[in-house]
Amino acid sequence: MHKIIVEKECGCFKKSDLVNNQTIESKDDALLSGMNMVNTMNSEFCRKHSFKLQEVGDDFVIAFEESTSNGCCGGGCGSHHH
Repeated sequence: MHKIIVEKECGCFKKSDLVNNQTIESKDDALLSGMNMVNTMNSEFCRKHSFKLQEVGDDFVIAFEESTSNGCCGGGCGSHHH
């Protein structure tokens, strides 16, 4: 069995229809569901955070993406250097 665990439930998650700690039989299905959840969270939530999917043992954990990783949040910056 594989679980999809949302590490920190932000307000947007609590308001959404998504369910935390889902248990899924097959690893492929769990991975797919986890990826779909991350996509939904990244596209529909308030965008204060971005989320990533991590494999932890048999489980998949959705964690906050550290926004400090490259200092820019995917095209959200005003200054682009060519």
